[in-house]
Amino acid sequence: MKLLRLLVLFIVFQASAQQGGMWIPSLLEGMNEDEMTALGSKLTAQDIYDVNNSSLKDAIGHFNGGCTSEVISDQGLILTNHHCGFGQIQSHSSLENDYLKDGFWAMNFEDELPNNGLYIEFIVRIEDVTDQVLNGVTDSMTEKERQSTVDKNSNKLQTTVTKEAWHDTKVKSFYKGNQYFLFVTERFNDIRLVGAPPTSIGKFGSDTDNWVFPRHTGDFALFRIYADKDNRPAEYSKDNVPYKPKHHLPISLDGVEEGDFTMVFGFPGTTDEYLPAVAIEHITQEFNPSNIAIREAAVKIIDAEMKVNDDVRIKYASKQARIANAWKKWIGENLGIKKSNAIAERRAFEASFTKALKEKGLEDKYGHILPEFDRLYKDFADVDIKRRNFIEVFLVTNELMTMTYRAYQVEQSLLQSPESIEKGREYITGVLEGIHKNYDVKVDKGVYENVMPFYSKNNVDPTIYDKTAFTDLDSALALFEGSADDVIKKLNDDTAYAYAKPFIEEFFNTIDAEFQQKNEPITALQTEYMTALMIALPEERYFPDANGTLRVTYGQVNGYSPSDAVHYSPVSYLDGVIEKYIPGDYEFDVPQKLIDLYEAKDYGQYADTNGKVPVCFLGTNHTTGGNSGSPAIDAHGNLVGLNFDRVWEGTMSDMNYDPEICRNIMVDVRYVLFIVDKFAGAQHLIDEMTLVNPKTGKSKSKKRKNKKNRK
Repeated sequence: MKLLRLLVLFIVFQASAQQGGMWIPSLLEGMNEDEMTALGSKLTAQDIYDVNNSSLKDAIGHFNGGCTSEVISDQGLILTNHHCGFGQIQSHSSLENDYLKDGFWAMNFEDELPNNGLYIEFIVRIEDVTDQVLNGVTDSMTEKERQSTVDKNSNKLQTTVTKEAWHDTKVKSFYKGNQYFLFVTERFNDIRLVGAPPTSIGKFGSDTDNWVFPRHTGDFALFRIYADKDNRPAEYSKDNVPYKPKHHLPISLDGVEEGDFTMVFGFPGTTDEYLPAVAIEHITQEFNPSNIAIREAAVKIIDAEMKVNDDVRIKYASKQARIANAWKKWIGENLGIKKSNAIAERRAFEASFTKALKEKGLEDKYGHILPEFDRLYKDFADVDIKRRNFIEVFLVTNELMTMTYRAYQVEQSLLQSPESIEKGREYITGVLEGIHKNYDVKVDKGVYENVMPFYSKNNVDPTIYDKTAFTDLDSALALFEGSADDVIKKLNDDTAYAYAKPFIEEFFNTIDAEFQQKNEPITALQTEYMTALMIALPEERYFPDANGTLRVTYGQVNGYSPSDAVHYSPVSYLDGVIEKYIPGDYEFDVPQKLIDLYEAKDYGQYADTNGKVPVCFLGTNHTTGGNSGSPAIDAHGNLVGLNFDRVWEGTMSDMNYDPEICRNIMVDVRYVLFIVDKFAGAQHLIDEMTLVNPKTGKSKSKKRKNKKNRK
């Protein structure tokens, strides 16, 4: 293990200069720092990550565990994507106060809206703990034995690490279990909504433009962190005050041009860059298509009803976005893999790996890996698809099936521990209330009729909607009144529950059990494969897969050519919003005030040198889910944009980053400022920020303190 760790470090610091990769911010000195400099960066590794002094990392927050956000003022003002805060915006919306349609802007601290359960987490420090975590691990261990030792060592580390009382810790695996890092974190739970543009700006282009360029979407929202009087994390309280950050990002008014350095700093979710060809083939040719079909069937029903019913539009806005986002992403992922000939190229790489094993006398030790992958995936494919199809139908697209699934979990708990009735009742009450807050029986029934045939063609029964208590909140809650025996009896007498229960039992007892049993050796083999790759081909470039931890990815502003004779310039403009404008259309409608500002050319200080307002721009940064809301940072450490998407073909970068066609899409921060200032009239928010002109060396700080409306 020590030899392999040295190899990991050697690879990280000796790789040749190129773009791509998601790098650990505490390990940027050396190769990464040199690469960034070559791309135009003026930042040092210490500017980005420093434990003892404020640095860029102190402005980067994990937004609710699924997105990224950044601090943009010394009063805890937070910028993230509109789609990241969409659930919170929706939760505050009603037919009377339709913040989705009209937008929301708090004109003082008192107007800012609290959000139950929302949190932002910062990284305090990162430590390499590989030796401690792998202490006692041997090559002869089974995967379960290995993981048990790793978990035991990790838990011990977290209980003994030096930290403040309000800090948390986590240990995360890197390089498929070949390296481990400890993260000390600080979580803030009082997060309030400050501002959000109307959906016609924040989600302009909706599904049609999603994952494609040119984009013209103002995908941003503003929140604020509140802390106690000592500037420490605290639960919501009227006595809390705006957080004073260790660092906030200055905002550049100079914008970007082709070739400019960009760094995206955030919390990417998951990637699988080192899968064998057989796995990529399975995902794109078998796994993705079946799930694409299910989501397409669900979106068809939801979209149709949202267009004609405002109540449904508000209720299903967030759900529709979640379903449609992955649906279109998977389609693009398949297109990118095909366009880049990724499977054939991965097989060619595997041929080089096999050749290297022979040349280095490692064939006996590692030569079994690729043939074993072929055998394991052939046996794994069917159950992998069946399991995911169940999740899509029962947990993603259809709410009645979701309610029965959660009820089944309660029943199983009561069968084992009848005394847990109150705990079970509390759990299911939260589930049911959460679902029914945004539930429409007609829509859900239509979704059921469309998606269930993909899972069980011969067992579709729409009449269950007429004979179940679950479609009404009060009736559903009544199912869980009484003793454990009462609850169990009432559940099993319910028509929808009786219908769904055999499917759910099959999932737990057969499908999921088989999946876990067949996935375990694949996971173990993937760890061995990662080890073998770095030993057999040490000259190759290996960056750790994304795993929800803080990462740096760097690149440049750059256009691209998605197909023959087609080239996209790297920047889109407000002109394109007006060109796409379709009055009354749910995707391409535009607020009249935005049209008025455009026609009057009332752009303030936010136009570029050509007199146009930039909206979005492209970069070569390697991003994935979780990077939504990540800041795009210029060569000097200033905010120039807000990451929110990738180009369609480039969504394959989760498995195969190709610098020729992989591009991330960012909102130009000048468009954000333009909307906040000229459209919303929220000048007080601009006043909080530090505005700079790094290309001319001038500063335009607009910070004002003690304003009457900022009590």
